[in-house]
Amino acid sequence: MFIETKVWVSDFGHEQTRHAFDKTAGKLGVDQIDLLILHQALPSDFEKTLEAYRALETLLADGKVRAIGVSNFMVDHLTRLLDVATVVPAVNQIEAHPYFQQREVQAFGAEQGILTQAWSPIGGITFYREGSHSSTLRDPVIGGIAEAHGKSPAQAMLRWHLQQGRSVIPKSTKLHRIAENFDVFDFDLTDDETAAIDGLNTTQRGGPEPTDITLESFGRPIPEA
Repeated sequence: MFIETKVWVSDFGHEQTRHAFDKTAGKLGVDQIDLLILHQALPSDFEKTLEAYRALETLLADGKVRAIGVSNFMVDHLTRLLDVATVVPAVNQIEAHPYFQQREVQAFGAEQGILTQAWSPIGGITFYREGSHSSTLRDPVIGGIAEAHGKSPAQAMLRWHLQQGRSVIPKSTKLHRIAENFDVFDFDLTDDETAAIDGLNTTQRGGPEPTDITLESFGRPIPEA
């Protein structure tokens, strides 16, 4: 098992974030977490974001975590963080799927040695959206590519991510879906198929806008262990 979890903005700040590790480790029943990341930047108080990241660096130095990173950081956030960080984030976990690809963020991260980790990698956050791009699972381009390989649309999308060098964390509570999501290493998409999925980008975000995050709108108490 590889344990990865996040620190919510309510627990940002050097001492608060160090205590957030204690709460999380206590709930998980572990002494060390493999990857601990900040859930998002806090643009309205970026100094608190930097203090939280300094706490992650301290936890890393103390051996409490094996790697640290961020989530939902845009280029501006990464630039400001890298100006003062002593440890480059191992990952930036962002919304990334065929309908919303965030290529600029991915490219900047790659230049800095930051791995892109895709949350909602099969576009689950789009499934309830109205309009012509409501579900990647029903997209005819993705469906045609999947059928050509004898795979499901979800498997085709996961393979697209992996061939482009991204980490993916698909979500499911169904055992057969979890098994299906792992079964993506016995085929390869062609260059034309990859380009076809690349061409589905709508630039329409499904999750919250990272620049709008505030403690007033997103803060909530995180219970003790």
